[in-house]
Amino acid sequence: MVKWLKRVGEPVKVGEAVVELETDKVSYELESTVAGVLLKIFAEEKSEVPVGGALCEIGDLDESGVGR
Repeated sequence: MVKWLKRVGEPVKVGEAVVELETDKVSYELESTVAGVLLKIFAEEKSEVPVGGALCEIGDLDESGVGR
């Protein structure tokens, strides 16, 4: 997990890059498969995340109260 390209509370579109990831072999930007708002970030920048581990939660603003 290298760098977040979005912040909590920001809208996210399908296909939009949300986070920059790095493996031993490649660096790439991970695109969102859903539209909504970035509600929570589970992985901090410059941290290791296991394969398949949760990075963030994207949903509707009213799901978490972000911005209230």
